[in-house]
Amino acid sequence: MATAPLVRTPETTHRIYFQDCDMLGHLNNARYLDYFLNAREDQVAQHYALNMGQLAREQNAGWVITKHHISYLRPARQGETVRIRTQLIHFDNSNLVVEMQMLSQDGLRLKAVLWSEMAYVQVSTGTRTDHSDEMMDMLESLDVDDVNYDVDGFDERVKALRKEFKRQRAGEED
Repeated sequence: MATAPLVRTPETTHRIYFQDCDMLGHLNNARYLDYFLNAREDQVAQHYALNMGQLAREQNAGWVITKHHISYLRPARQGETVRIRTQLIHFDNSNLVVEMQMLSQDGLRLKAVLWSEMAYVQVSTGTRTDHSDEMMDMLESLDVDDVNYDVDGFDERVKALRKEFKRQRAGEED
């Protein structure tokens, strides 16, 4: 019996809460990280049946964030519903990079883009360790093919995404 392929780019909707906004009613810049990371955690649990805390306890290892690249393009406003789309764009034996996009509710306007770079480390020592063979197989099946990751390519990726969304909106208007 063949198993269904894993969802490479899960997407969920989230409401922007008053408590997370600044006095202008915009999502506070620091809170974008919370929305992105919480969405990814929920998506990983739902689509890949991975509980990050349980995985860390069982394997004595887990991912820690080593770097964020974020671009704020349009404000997310209090009470608004946004879509958050995430995808694995790079991995190796002990690292991974997840791209996260915050979009308008209709999915046609890009509000923010985040790249989170993570290292896989042993819980007990805090030192980098290799992914298991089973995890490498899973990461291979999740890695998206249409994003050519370059460690210094974040700004170029944001520019390409903005053009892609502009083309999509132009197609909708025809």
